[in-house]
Amino acid sequence: MGQRLSGILIAGSSHVGKTTLARRLAETLGWNMESTDRLGRHPGRPWPGIPQPVAEYYARLSPETIYWFLKVHHENVWPGIRRMIESEIDAERPLILEGSALRPEFIAPLLSDAVAGIYLHADTDFLRERMRSEAGYRQADEPARAIMDKFIERSLRDNSEMREAATQHGVAVVDVSDSRAVAGLFDDLVRRAS
Repeated sequence: MGQRLSGILIAGSSHVGKTTLARRLAETLGWNMESTDRLGRHPGRPWPGIPQPVAEYYARLSPETIYWFLKVHHENVWPGIRRMIESEIDAERPLILEGSALRPEFIAPLLSDAVAGIYLHADTDFLRERMRSEAGYRQADEPARAIMDKFIERSLRDNSEMREAATQHGVAVVDVSDSRAVAGLFDDLVRRAS
């Protein structure tokens, strides 16, 4: 058996279950868990409720610009995230980190026997329905739906591009719509970390 895991990096677009998996792992392993969402400011999901600055962001900008801003945000926060990961690993403090800022092309160079990286993926229909359900899309009025649609489309594009990057950079891809695959991933990570 190889070296025990001391770091687990969980990548994926919005609503693929990164936080849920990270929390379960942290509870089971007794490890610290952090989200990249708390490490930098970016207009996230426009629900529940739509704050005015978030509404303006999604209403005024084109889909291309919205996606560009997301990627620039990830590029800007990555150096600090990388330092944090390296610091925790060097200090031998086991860490579970999840977030969409953990882009496969960023995390791939950090992966080793001691640091696992996983990209959680869902097909477009599954992910769109999951986001609409959580957002209360069917009960929302047209202006709110238009804003939600821009966020959803941005997330679907990110989901697709991150899957391509994960494949290109050798980061394991797990389909979250396959409950057996997710359960197998969980069991494997716990075994490797124990």
